[in-house]
Amino acid sequence: MDEKIYYPNSQNSKSFKIDKKKYNEMYKESISNPEKFWGKMGNRIDWINPFTKVKNTSFSHDDVSIKWYEDGTLNISYNCIDRHLKKNRDKVAIIWESDEPSLSKNITYGELHEQVCRLSNIYKELGVNKGDRVILYMPMIPEAAYAMLACARIGAIHSVVFGGFAAKELAVRIDDCSPKLIISASCGIEPGRIVEYKPLLDEAIKLSNHKVKNCIIFQREQLSVKLNAGLDVSWDEAIKDVKPADIVPVNGNDPLYIL
Repeated sequence: MDEKIYYPNSQNSKSFKIDKKKYNEMYKESISNPEKFWGKMGNRIDWINPFTKVKNTSFSHDDVSIKWYEDGTLNISYNCIDRHLKKNRDKVAIIWESDEPSLSKNITYGELHEQVCRLSNIYKELGVNKGDRVILYMPMIPEAAYAMLACARIGAIHSVVFGGFAAKELAVRIDDCSPKLIISASCGIEPGRIVEYKPLLDEAIKLSNHKVKNCIIFQREQLSVKLNAGLDVSWDEAIKDVKPADIVPVNGNDPLYIL
């Protein structure tokens, strides 16, 4: 995909401050004229192919259909990261505060872009394509954000499962969305204890009817785990030499995640 087609919308650089009066005006317009209001809101982000239809809804006893910006194409990862790089590459995009202050990080837009682009190409090498599902069974670490944005970058649909969920509950969610890939970590950290994720993940995969093809495991320094040959992929090993992936355009009405 030729990156020259992505031009920042000039409206995006304008500040968007809202006081109580402005909020009430905007809310009133969103109710009285939703087509106009959400048309303006939609134009605040960057589109690959701009939309011409804001919404398309129909309600009946037999069917409910709700579509937004259905004829436009865009990429959420691009909107979260790439469009900020020209002016803000060295500015902080994410402030991560760990339970252990010594592990806290400030991550710039440039660093975020590099991590997300490389991870999304690992997904592609493992056979994940546009529309495929990916489960994130992760602690609250920066890699969880990288994993979500990497899915969006290639048009994959992510499903966040609370890190530390019991194996049975994770298995239910695996069967629910039939993921091609699961992203996880060796452990989570809670006050006074370390929660081992790998045994829970392994058991969930045994319990589920849907058999996932691969798992990417991020080894945390607090706990290193043994990986299953043929199934598990080391995050750090895989990301070393991989090339960054470009964005995949998706339809404005395509799903982003499963909740």
